[in-house]
Amino acid sequence: MPTLAIKGLPDDLYRRLKERAESHRRSLNREVIVCLEQATTLPVVDPRTWLADVARLRSRLALPPLTEARLRREKTQRGSNRSTG
Repeated sequence: MPTLAIKGLPDDLYRRLKERAESHRRSLNREVIVCLEQATTLPVVDPRTWLADVARLRSRLALPPLTEARLRREKTQRGSNRSTG
C-alpha cells in the first residue's frame, strides 16, 4: 500500500485533523484517509447548473424573494414571538 508524506502542513490544520480524529475515535492516519476519500468521491457540481436548479425549485414553490428587508422582518417577528411565547 502506498505511503503519502505531507510537507508544510499548517499547525492549525494539523490541530483540526487531530481534534476531528479524536471526536470520531480514529487514529490521525485513519481520519486523514477518511477525509481524502470524502473529498475525492464528492460529485463535482457545476455552479450554473446548481443555481438553475435552485431557481426552478423557487419558482415552483412561489416563494417571495429573499431580501435584506424580509430577513430583518423575519428576525424581528421571531424575536417578538419568543418574548410573548
